[in-house]
Amino acid sequence: MTEEIRFYRASEKPYGAFSNLYRREIEFEGERFPTSEHAYQAGKPRKPEVREWLMNAPSPALLAMAAHGLYYWDVAPGWSKTKFDRMRDVLRVKFEQHEDLKALLLSTGNARLVESATVDNEVNRLWGEVDGVGKNMLGVLLMELRDSLRAKVSLQAKVAAAA
Repeated sequence: MTEEIRFYRASEKPYGAFSNLYRREIEFEGERFPTSEHAYQAGKPRKPEVREWLMNAPSPALLAMAAHGLYYWDVAPGWSKTKFDRMRDVLRVKFEQHEDLKALLLSTGNARLVESATVDNEVNRLWGEVDGVGKNMLGVLLMELRDSLRAKVSLQAKVAAAA
């Protein structure tokens, strides 16, 4: 049976760092963001003033809540088609910019990574699982990234050995 690593709250040690609410600054698209949630949600609003309002939320959790509650006319066209690619890019940047986070992700081996939410709603069942039910897209994207980083590290080791 495959080992599972469940995470949810950013404050949980050590895997809370996998949460997008984990406070670690990243640079994305030429801008600095206090969390990966900020970088992700910055792409969602259609209007600059809505984006600014979201970015000024008092916490990453309130930012996420506000962004999930946007009216459809405030959301950038095509968001439902581009959001997973954006999250993939944000996660890549987060883990490439912070060696400790990359090491933590790589240390999970082949474990199944699961964002294990407690409140049952559509968003939590999309990005994670609630009571074992959901698409766990954050976990899936983290596992994809882990495989990609592992391949990159392996390639760098082979190149170094050949030099």
